Amino acid sequence: MREVEWEHPDSVAMRTGQRLDLDVRYGSPDSEPGPHPTADDISVFFVAYTDDGEAIGSGALRKLDDQHAEIKRMFVEPAHRGSGAASAILRRLEEFARERDWHRLVLETGHRQPDAVRFYEREGYRPIPKFGYYVDSQHSLCFEKVL
Repeated sequence: MREVEWEHPDSVAMRTGQRLDLDVRYGSPDSEPGPHPTADDISVFFVAYTDDGEAIGSGALRKLDDQHAEIKRMFVEPAHRGSGAASAILRRLEEFARERDWHRLVLETGHRQPDAVRFYEREGYRPIPKFGYYVDSQHSLCFEKVL
């Protein structure tokens, strides 16, 4: 697991992979209800690698205020799903948040991502009312975890 810059080639590749996965699930090239994350609003971006150095997954945090952040761009390449990479990325994001005394992480996922919903619930995230940009999105499901 490494922290990388937003424009690092592995970061770009992971974000592109996630976008393609969501395009297939939702049948749209832009299904994100809120503004897309940018280098300016992402606090950290992690990429998970195999022992051979292949980038296989990613996750980021967008700071919302002094107490909490939003998980963004969680993704694991399909061939590596079920390997524990997603859990490792999520643990690193939670650790990063704790190091900054952020007490709560929130996230949005969609109704066509039941695998993501199962994953987050298994990792201790609980459903919450839609927040922020997602309030009016008919496809959004929101979760939180108090750290």
